[in-house]
Amino acid sequence: MSEIQMPRLSDTMEEGVISTWVKNVGDKVASGDVLVEIETDKAVMEYEAYEDGYLVKQSVSEGETVPIGAVIGVIADSPDAVPEDSGDGGSEPEPAAEEQGEKAEEIQEAAEGTEKEAEESGESAPASADEAARPRTSPLARRLAKEYGLDINKIQGSGPKGRIVRADIEAAREKGSAAEETPHAVEAKEEAKPSAERAASAPAFDDGRASEELKVSNVRKVIARRLTESKQTVPHFYLRRTIDAEALKAFRAQINEQLSSTGVKVSFNDLIVKASATALKLHPAVNTSWVDDKLLQHHRVNVGVAVAVDAGLVVPVLHDTDKATLSEISTRTRELAGKARDGKLKPQEMSGGTFSVSNLGMFGVDSFSAVINPPEAAILAVGAMRQEPVVVDGEVAVRNRISLELSVDHRAVDGAVGAAFLKDLAEILEEPMRIIL
Repeated sequence: MSEIQMPRLSDTMEEGVISTWVKNVGDKVASGDVLVEIETDKAVMEYEAYEDGYLVKQSVSEGETVPIGAVIGVIADSPDAVPEDSGDGGSEPEPAAEEQGEKAEEIQEAAEGTEKEAEESGESAPASADEAARPRTSPLARRLAKEYGLDINKIQGSGPKGRIVRADIEAAREKGSAAEETPHAVEAKEEAKPSAERAASAPAFDDGRASEELKVSNVRKVIARRLTESKQTVPHFYLRRTIDAEALKAFRAQINEQLSSTGVKVSFNDLIVKASATALKLHPAVNTSWVDDKLLQHHRVNVGVAVAVDAGLVVPVLHDTDKATLSEISTRTRELAGKARDGKLKPQEMSGGTFSVSNLGMFGVDSFSAVINPPEAAILAVGAMRQEPVVVDGEVAVRNRISLELSVDHRAVDGAVGAAFLKDLAEILEEPMRIIL
């Protein structure tokens, strides 16, 4: 019998949401079978079994959030095996699993609130008979019930084994039908009555925006947190350069003509990704990371390609980009982008990036400043190809041009080093035969 723990499915993951249990309790499991789909900070990923057996317990229900390392299920040799910590071997999560899923700050608040409640009430530890009669609740639910003046004994729990959870308390407060005010709440209401009456007499403020609160996915929450941390803790500086793309455009047409019989079509972004890998080999100082006051030199060139999905922005990684051919980069990029949109990326396809490319040219964006994806030291922002009048050999001519902007972590890379990298990258793109040499 072995426990299934919430895995670390990306290098930035701290917790995960059980999206879907693919296997049910009692199902036979073979090594390599998909057990569960887990929503991480980057995408919904499939988690596979590493041994044969039977799934005898699901410790965490779908939709619950738990930290890395928390037990989410149990696999045994027999479908009739009963996990040691369960009296029935069923699929309902134990209270500990649910409490692990609470947000860290809510767990802390609950602990403080429970301790304060015990001190104020002066109650001693309940007898075993009282414990049996008392409804199953989480510390957070008890604290909220006290704050809202609700009688928790009159609330119907919707959690595992009838456990009363936060959602039940909020619903009872909203409806007011399953709650009875405690003396403490009545006293508090009387004290607040004058201000409440004044508030009732004043017209409700309408900000004129007709706002609606939307459901936020775990991916979106982590994107918000990580990008905020990136801008607040990583000292960005930006380098901009516009390249002449005439030779690049002709080179792409020539490559695609040679690949026409294979069905592979190379994009401008594929060329830029490959050129970036080539430039990183020339400037290994950019292929680094600043982590915990240490500078890490990466000896593999793994370029991440930003892909927009419904949940936000994910960055699948092309490992050993410098060693891949253009056709391989094209094929692999499209495969990863499709899996990203379907939420089927594997952990190894999301980890290990050493540099990223974000291209908004297809949306007509001329140029933009991208936020660095930690712990990488730089990200390249690519704008749209534009026809512009420029001076060529003393005469004005219309040329295709692309704007590039490099965002750099100044802790790991100095300005001159970043500028030298961008200079060589621009020259490689303007002399595209260097991409494949």
